[in-house]
Amino acid sequence: MAEKEKLRIDKYLWAIRIFKTRSIAAEACASGKVKSKGVNVKPAKTVALGDQYEIKTENKKWVIEVTSLLHNRLKYEEAVKHYLDISPEEIIDKTHSSAFIFNTGKRQSKQGRPTKKQKRDLDDFLE
Repeated sequence: MAEKEKLRIDKYLWAIRIFKTRSIAAEACASGKVKSKGVNVKPAKTVALGDQYEIKTENKKWVIEVTSLLHNRLKYEEAVKHYLDISPEEIIDKTHSSAFIFNTGKRQSKQGRPTKKQKRDLDDFLE
């Protein structure tokens, strides 16, 4: 059981669903996107209870604290119970607000096809 207590950081980040695959988590650790106390973390670093990590993903900058070890990937509702998100408020506000301000002009997903009127307007605009 003592061997089961050791857990790599890349496996932990994958299990708590911060990264989609374990290889992406390992790559993030190797490229310096995961830090502990301001120092880059290697993928094989052992996770301990109470450790705090700064993690940069594409969408968000996380600051988490390990509350319990998770060896296997569980559904999101269960995985969130194994860490504490202590990200500062200004980081959370910046990431959410910038996503809504930036508009690419594309249609929102799951809105279906354009109506006939929208198609005519588009054709008129392109001519």
